[in-house]
Amino acid sequence: MRATTIHGPGDIRVEQVPDAALREPTDAVVRVELACVCGSDLWAYRGVSKRRPGQRIGHEFVGEVVDVGSEVTSVRVGDRAIAPFVWSDGTCAYCVAGVHTSCPQGGMWGRWGFDGGQGEAVRVPQADGTLVSVPKGADAKLLPAFLSLSDVMGTGHHAALAAGVVPGSVVAVVGDGAVGLCGVLAAKRLGAERVIALGRHEDRAAVARLFGATDQVAERGEAAVERVKELTGGLGASAVLECVGTGSSWETALGIVRDGGRIGYVGVPHGMPGLPMHDLFDRNVGVGGGVAPTRKYLPELLADVLAGRLDPSPVFDRTVPLDEVADAYRAMEDRTALKVVVKP
Repeated sequence: MRATTIHGPGDIRVEQVPDAALREPTDAVVRVELACVCGSDLWAYRGVSKRRPGQRIGHEFVGEVVDVGSEVTSVRVGDRAIAPFVWSDGTCAYCVAGVHTSCPQGGMWGRWGFDGGQGEAVRVPQADGTLVSVPKGADAKLLPAFLSLSDVMGTGHHAALAAGVVPGSVVAVVGDGAVGLCGVLAAKRLGAERVIALGRHEDRAAVARLFGATDQVAERGEAAVERVKELTGGLGASAVLECVGTGSSWETALGIVRDGGRIGYVGVPHGMPGLPMHDLFDRNVGVGGGVAPTRKYLPELLADVLAGRLDPSPVFDRTVPLDEVADAYRAMEDRTALKVVVKP
């Protein structure tokens, strides 16, 4: 089968690899219908996150179950299923507590020796605890929305929950990538009264408005902090979603959160200094977040997509065939695309 591999910074290839196949009775094999490139994939593309030459890549996909192991009971051949970006057994203490990303039997697609999502098929370990089936008869036009639930929508939702968004909240979202935009959508879904989107790209601001942003702040750094303070009567936001992970994005988040507020962080940390604990303590600012347990949120979010109450699909602004996946990486790195769908 064909799959995407990475051989070094900027070196993305589509190569013939061994077919995805069952190894354990708890496995399933999924034929990929749609995959996509994640902003976190770009860290490997840039050489910041190290990968072995020839390692698979990609961790977001939706597709058809084409084979199941003898112990698999939750999905059947022919089911359409969504895979969260981390597999998990669904039964350990962490999974039961909703922290599927800490499952001792778990892992992330594209690990050395495992299939990545950007390929024709994927072997899914721990299929019962991982895959979420889409009801029979669901409109195929919803595939991009289903795909978003594998990572970015669940991650934006995690940020909103960690930030304590409730009906009436004043929310600010730092980052206008796909996760940040889904954070806007998640905050609106949870009843935020006001959602301030920080970002300087008009095409992304348009998606933010579509998702429910009430205000747009194009300034950066201290100017952004002052603008948010101005918009909130000098107080700042009660809930801040940090969706980037850099030192500068954290400085902005800390500057715009009001005393007694919370920061929900889901941006993968890189180049970030330690948190100013005395300042957080003095201002009663809470911090929570981390790797999003999207498997926990999938059933709830899927139900809303199927009911027409939630549509994160506008975060995808380009589709390429698998053979052109390297172009997808270049487009996202050059910021000429927001998030690219890859179709095997």
